[in-house]
Amino acid sequence: MPEEREKEVIPSKGGVFNDLSNYIKLVARLIGDKRVSPLYKLLPIGALAYFLVPDLVPGPIDDAMVVWLGTYLFVEICPADVVQEHRDELDKAVAGEPRDSNEPEEDQIVDAEFWEKEKPDIETD
Repeated sequence: MPEEREKEVIPSKGGVFNDLSNYIKLVARLIGDKRVSPLYKLLPIGALAYFLVPDLVPGPIDDAMVVWLGTYLFVEICPADVVQEHRDELDKAVAGEPRDSNEPEEDQIVDAEFWEKEKPDIETD
């Protein structure tokens, strides 16, 4: 059972399309994360399958609503620390900061010069 989380309002940082893009990226990253239960991953995948093949469950339910609900529930039941880690990485990418924390430190950078090697003269007959 997921732990209780305090709800807070998260301010928008770039409009509806940017938020939607980040949300889709968040769901994709959580699906690819090994720390998230494979059983949880069936929720957004099932919602997407329903969207692609809407005749599975006849009725007045809108396809977009099913996809939204499936992905929303998926993000809510994923471990909070994993979700926050991926949100922080996405926020760094939007802010223009380096995405990868494996950037070389200042003492790991090698400073070198480039020399162009002279080609030997080849005589042809």
